Amino acid sequence: MNETQQLTELTFTVSGRIARPCRVTYEAVADPAQLSRYFTTGGARGRLEAGQEVTWDFADFPGRFPVTVVEAVPPRRIVIEWGGEATADGSGRTRTTFELEPLDGDTATLVTITESAWSATPDGARNAFGNCEGWTGMLAALKAWVEHGINLRDGFYVDRNAG
Repeated sequence: MNETQQLTELTFTVSGRIARPCRVTYEAVADPAQLSRYFTTGGARGRLEAGQEVTWDFADFPGRFPVTVVEAVPPRRIVIEWGGEATADGSGRTRTTFELEPLDGDTATLVTITESAWSATPDGARNAFGNCEGWTGMLAALKAWVEHGINLRDGFYVDRNAG
Protein backbone atom coordinates (compact mmCIF):
# COMPACT_ATOMS: atom_id res chain seq x y z
CA MET A 1 0.00 0.00 0.00
CA ASN A 2 1.45 3.38 -0.92
CA GLU A 3 0.99 6.58 1.07
CA THR A 4 -2.01 7.73 -0.99
CA GLN A 5 -4.00 4.54 -0.45
CA GLN A 6 -6.18 4.30 2.62
CA LEU A 7 -7.19 1.11 4.38
CA THR A 8 -11.00 0.96 4.31
CA GLU A 9 -11.80 -2.68 5.08
CA LEU A 10 -10.20 -5.46 7.13
CA THR A 11 -10.07 -9.00 5.77
CA PHE A 12 -8.30 -12.08 7.11
CA THR A 13 -7.58 -15.58 5.82
CA VAL A 14 -6.75 -18.75 7.75
CA SER A 15 -6.11 -22.18 6.29
CA GLY A 16 -5.28 -25.71 7.29
CA ARG A 17 -4.75 -29.16 5.80
CA ILE A 18 -7.26 -31.90 6.62
CA ALA A 19 -6.21 -35.49 5.87
CA ARG A 20 -9.54 -36.44 4.30
CA PRO A 21 -11.05 -36.02 0.80
CA CYS A 22 -12.87 -32.80 -0.13
CA ARG A 23 -16.34 -34.43 -0.07
CA VAL A 24 -15.80 -35.71 3.50
CA THR A 25 -14.43 -32.37 4.69
CA TYR A 26 -17.20 -30.43 2.92
CA GLU A 27 -19.87 -32.57 4.61
CA ALA A 28 -18.32 -31.91 8.01
CA VAL A 29 -18.86 -28.18 7.39
CA ALA A 30 -22.23 -28.29 5.57
CA ASP A 31 -24.02 -30.90 7.73
CA PRO A 32 -25.52 -29.34 10.89
CA ALA A 33 -25.28 -32.62 12.84
CA GLN A 34 -21.52 -32.78 12.30
CA LEU A 35 -20.98 -29.03 12.73
CA SER A 36 -22.76 -29.28 16.10
CA ARG A 37 -20.37 -32.00 17.21
CA TYR A 38 -17.14 -30.01 16.83
CA PHE A 39 -17.84 -26.28 16.22
CA THR A 40 -21.23 -24.83 17.16
CA THR A 41 -21.11 -25.89 20.80
CA GLY A 42 -24.75 -24.83 21.27
CA GLY A 43 -25.87 -26.50 18.04
CA ALA A 44 -26.40 -25.77 14.36
CA ARG A 45 -29.80 -25.80 12.68
CA GLY A 46 -30.07 -26.17 8.93
CA ARG A 47 -27.78 -27.47 6.22
CA LEU A 48 -25.44 -25.04 4.47
CA GLU A 49 -27.18 -24.90 1.08
CA ALA A 50 -27.43 -21.86 -1.19
CA GLY A 51 -30.32 -19.56 -0.35
CA GLN A 52 -30.90 -21.01 3.12
CA GLU A 53 -30.87 -19.18 6.41
CA VAL A 54 -29.57 -21.40 9.20
CA THR A 55 -28.69 -20.71 12.83
CA TRP A 56 -25.59 -21.36 14.88
CA ASP A 57 -25.32 -21.26 18.67
CA PHE A 58 -22.09 -21.19 20.69
CA ALA A 59 -21.62 -21.88 24.42
CA ASP A 60 -19.19 -18.96 24.71
CA PHE A 61 -21.60 -16.54 22.95
CA PRO A 62 -25.09 -17.85 23.82
CA GLY A 63 -27.99 -17.11 21.54
CA ARG A 64 -28.74 -18.23 18.03
CA PHE A 65 -26.86 -16.44 15.26
CA PRO A 66 -28.62 -16.30 11.89
CA VAL A 67 -26.36 -17.33 9.00
CA THR A 68 -27.33 -16.76 5.36
CA VAL A 69 -25.87 -19.19 2.83
CA VAL A 70 -24.99 -17.10 -0.23
CA GLU A 71 -23.34 -19.89 -2.22
CA ALA A 72 -22.74 -23.62 -1.81
CA VAL A 73 -20.84 -25.59 -4.46
CA PRO A 74 -20.16 -29.12 -3.15
CA PRO A 75 -17.48 -30.16 -2.45
CA ARG A 76 -15.41 -27.03 -3.07
CA ARG A 77 -16.95 -23.79 -1.78
CA ILE A 78 -19.39 -22.32 0.75
CA VAL A 79 -20.05 -18.59 1.18
CA ILE A 80 -22.02 -17.29 4.15
CA GLU A 81 -22.98 -13.93 5.55
CA TRP A 82 -23.66 -13.31 9.19
CA GLY A 83 -23.79 -10.53 11.73
CA GLY A 84 -20.83 -8.53 12.88
CA GLU A 85 -20.28 -5.25 14.67
CA ALA A 86 -18.17 -2.47 13.16
CA THR A 87 -18.57 -3.56 9.55
CA ALA A 88 -17.04 -1.48 6.76
CA ASP A 89 -20.32 -0.70 5.00
CA GLY A 90 -22.39 -0.33 8.18
CA SER A 91 -24.66 -3.24 7.20
CA GLY A 92 -23.76 -5.25 10.29
CA ARG A 93 -22.94 -8.27 8.06
CA THR A 94 -19.65 -9.96 7.24
CA ARG A 95 -18.92 -12.44 4.47
CA THR A 96 -17.08 -15.70 5.11
CA THR A 97 -15.85 -17.91 2.29
CA PHE A 98 -14.77 -21.53 2.73
CA GLU A 99 -12.61 -22.82 -0.14
CA LEU A 100 -11.78 -26.54 -0.22
CA GLU A 101 -8.94 -27.63 -2.47
CA PRO A 102 -8.12 -31.31 -3.06
CA LEU A 103 -4.53 -32.29 -2.31
CA ASP A 104 -2.53 -35.45 -2.96
CA GLY A 105 -5.05 -37.01 -5.34
CA ASP A 106 -7.95 -35.88 -3.11
CA THR A 107 -6.72 -37.83 -0.11
CA ALA A 108 -6.41 -34.51 1.74
CA THR A 109 -8.07 -31.09 1.61
CA LEU A 110 -6.70 -27.59 2.04
CA VAL A 111 -9.43 -25.58 3.76
CA THR A 112 -9.09 -21.81 3.41
CA ILE A 113 -11.46 -19.50 5.30
CA THR A 114 -11.59 -15.80 4.45
CA GLU A 115 -13.78 -13.31 6.29
CA SER A 116 -14.22 -9.74 5.10
CA ALA A 117 -16.20 -6.54 5.63
CA TRP A 118 -14.73 -5.30 8.92
CA SER A 119 -14.21 -1.55 9.29
CA ALA A 120 -10.63 -0.29 9.52
CA THR A 121 -11.21 1.02 13.05
CA PRO A 122 -10.20 -0.18 16.52
CA ASP A 123 -13.66 -1.82 16.96
CA GLY A 124 -13.45 -3.39 13.51
CA ALA A 125 -9.98 -4.75 14.26
CA ARG A 126 -11.08 -6.14 17.65
CA ASN A 127 -14.03 -7.95 16.05
CA ALA A 128 -11.98 -9.20 13.09
CA PHE A 129 -9.25 -10.53 15.40
CA GLY A 130 -11.89 -12.26 17.54
CA ASN A 131 -13.42 -13.96 14.53
CA CYS A 132 -9.98 -14.85 13.18
CA GLU A 133 -9.34 -16.65 16.47
CA GLY A 134 -12.70 -18.38 16.12
CA TRP A 135 -12.11 -19.60 12.57
CA THR A 136 -8.61 -20.80 13.47
CA GLY A 137 -10.13 -22.78 16.33
CA MET A 138 -12.79 -24.11 13.96
CA LEU A 139 -10.10 -25.41 11.58
CA ALA A 140 -8.27 -27.20 14.40
CA ALA A 141 -11.54 -28.67 15.65
CA LEU A 142 -12.54 -29.69 12.10
CA LYS A 143 -9.23 -31.53 11.69
CA ALA A 144 -9.58 -33.38 14.99
CA TRP A 145 -13.20 -34.26 14.19
CA VAL A 146 -12.85 -35.59 10.63
CA GLU A 147 -9.49 -37.29 11.16
CA HIS A 148 -10.02 -38.76 14.65
CA GLY A 149 -13.67 -38.26 15.74
CA ILE A 150 -12.55 -36.02 18.62
CA ASN A 151 -14.49 -32.91 19.69
CA LEU A 152 -11.77 -30.45 20.78
CA ARG A 153 -14.33 -27.86 21.90
CA ASP A 154 -16.16 -30.14 24.33
CA GLY A 155 -15.84 -28.41 27.71
CA PHE A 156 -13.37 -25.88 26.30
CA TYR A 157 -15.63 -22.82 26.41
CA VAL A 158 -17.53 -21.39 29.33
CA ASP A 159 -20.92 -19.70 28.94
CA ARG A 160 -20.09 -16.04 29.53
CA ASN A 161 -23.60 -15.45 30.90
CA ALA A 162 -23.41 -18.26 33.46
CA GLY A 163 -23.13 -17.26 37.09
